Parts: sequence; C-alpha cells; structure tokens
Amino acid sequence: MDLHALLEKTISGLGYELVDLERSPKGRTIRIFIDKPDKEGGVDVEDCALVSHQVSRLLEVEDVDYDRLEVSSPGLDRPVKKPADFERFAGQDIQVRIRLPLNGQRNFQGELLGVRDGKVALRLDSGEVELDLENIEKARLVPDFG
Repeated sequence: MDLHALLEKTISGLGYELVDLERSPKGRTIRIFIDKPDKEGGVDVEDCALVSHQVSRLLEVEDVDYDRLEVSSPGLDRPVKKPADFERFAGQDIQVRIRLPLNGQRNFQGELLGVRDGKVALRLDSGEVELDLENIEKARLVPDFG
C-alpha cells in the first residue's frame, strides 16, 4: 500500500493539499502537513481536526499500524516539493539543498524564479542558477518578516 498516494487522494478529496508526510523511524508516529492554498491565513485548528478525523478513520479501515497521528500546517518555512509548488511560490525567497554538488556547492538561497525545462531557476546574489528537479534533496521557503 502506498500511504502517500492514499492520503493524498483522501486529503485532496476534502479540499486540502498534502504538503508533506513524515513517519517516525519505527513508523509509530505519522505526521501530515496540509495546506489550503485558497484560504486566507492558511489552515487552522479546525482544518487540522477535520483532516485528522478523516485520516484516522481511513487508517483504521486500511489497517495501518501506528500509535500517533499529527496533522498540522506546513508553517511559514514550508517545504517545496512538487513542480507546481516551485511555480506557485515564484518570487519568494527559498533555500535549496541538492544531492550532487553543482560547481562544488550543495546549498543555495535566493529568489525562486519558477521552473524552466524541468529545472528550478533561482536568482542568487551572484547571478541566476538552474537546478535539476531530480537533484533537489530539500527545499523550503524563507519567511519574510519584513
């Protein structure tokens, strides 16, 4: 069973987006991060409770063995994973870590320009760079508190 696909279908059916899924090393805790892109102010406690209730029932029906389920918003420094996310958040600052170094560098921070021909484009202080989507290990938005 593909837990990610199962959860994504259920959560999107409720009108939310599955941003990320984490399982503790022994799989006893399942953490789900949700968003509702069209909702001003992002998800709130009621949204998390609704999704938690539905997912709990789903996990019971699917006989998934776990001890604890956590549902929360992705936060201001939300992870960016899907190509559509890299387009959606264009214009914002982002931190990206890649698996294989590019010119000896694995960590980048700059303005996200979007996706071009399967590559994520960033504007850095030193100019523009394009990173292969498949090579991105981790990407997160950088909150703007200014």
